[in-house]
Amino acid sequence: MKINKKEEIENLRKTCLLGRKVLDYGHSLVRPGITTDEIDRLVHAFIIENKAYPSPLNYHGFPKSLCTSINEVICHGIPDDRPLENGDIVNLDITVFKDGVHADLNETYTVGQVAESSKFLVSIFYNPD
Repeated sequence: MKINKKEEIENLRKTCLLGRKVLDYGHSLVRPGITTDEIDRLVHAFIIENKAYPSPLNYHGFPKSLCTSINEVICHGIPDDRPLENGDIVNLDITVFKDGVHADLNETYTVGQVAESSKFLVSIFYNPD
């Protein structure tokens, strides 16, 4: 079992805080009409501005900086030019690499007005505790 040094733990803490900021920034972009390509482009720029690297980019050939899974796509969807529509749900999955460590977070968001069943689905998988 590897025991992290104090500096490694601090790097992990800082990188995880950055990951949360990246995910929150991505969430702020979610709205009807935006494409997941545009979210990817803006999130990529945000990560680079914060002197980190988007871990998914080029990982086993993955072409984007985050994963965007819309509606029935379970995970690791590839951002594209499809605009988000009122009633969609979208999962943003980000991983950032900084100071030798990765932070990996994801969350599912509603787009505009969604069906009660979609609200319920998103709520049962969200646990802030």
